[in-house]
Amino acid sequence: MTLENYKGTEVHTETTLEITILGCGTSTGVPVVGCDCPVCTSEDERNQRTRSSLMLEWNGHVVLVDTGPDLRTQCLRENIKRVDAVIYTHTHADHVHGIDDLRPFNAAGGVDIDIFGSWYTIRRLERTFGYAFKRSEVEGFCPRLASNIIDGAFELFGLCVVPVELEHGRGSVLGFRFGGLAYLTDCSRISALAAGKLRNLEVLIVDGLRFRHHASHFTIDSAIEAGQALGARRIILTHLSHDVDYTRHNHRLPPGVELAYDGLHLSLDIALEDASTAEM
Repeated sequence: MTLENYKGTEVHTETTLEITILGCGTSTGVPVVGCDCPVCTSEDERNQRTRSSLMLEWNGHVVLVDTGPDLRTQCLRENIKRVDAVIYTHTHADHVHGIDDLRPFNAAGGVDIDIFGSWYTIRRLERTFGYAFKRSEVEGFCPRLASNIIDGAFELFGLCVVPVELEHGRGSVLGFRFGGLAYLTDCSRISALAAGKLRNLEVLIVDGLRFRHHASHFTIDSAIEAGQALGARRIILTHLSHDVDYTRHNHRLPPGVELAYDGLHLSLDIALEDASTAEM
């Protein structure tokens, strides 16, 4: 379905948003297969990065942002027992190819899992993983997913989710704002229109691939510059390649800026609001 104001369950005026970085690695993950560089052979667990994704928990609900190919490993590591919904940024393999590992959560919850994405993202997922959306035609242990096309801010289990269109090289992806948190993975530019939706952030989790230029990702420096321009009070760099060494580089970053690592957890008090009042 196309949604204008998707409504979940009970609404409270404020709550605590629990945020866990499930993965902070680039498309290859770190260590990179076949690589013996200092980061790939590092004994610092913070240099071991699964593909980028995020888990949000509030009022008893669990929502994922993206389902990368390491989803099973991430769920086991974080002891995730339920997933109520998934929000997708885009359809690159490192962000969607763990979709089949949603199956156990269908079995545990006994209901379809709502997924949310742009029109293009939803239609691409329906084509690529058609068996997950056409249950009457497929037998076996399959994911059971329900499509929701994002066409503006929407309410999910009482929380207003604001989509933010970002440039990813010559393509585009969606970032998302959840109260004082924004998650902007796989981006190379934030337009003025997008920046207008990202003011007064407590926490910005943003793509910072490496130090060298890349055509479709922020570098470490450009990600920091973008976050500081937005006035974000805490900037966490994610989607990191094996060029980035947590042991060497994290302490060299400016105050208020840090590198992500798998399993990084933080809590954020947020006010719940009606999506119809969200700034678009």
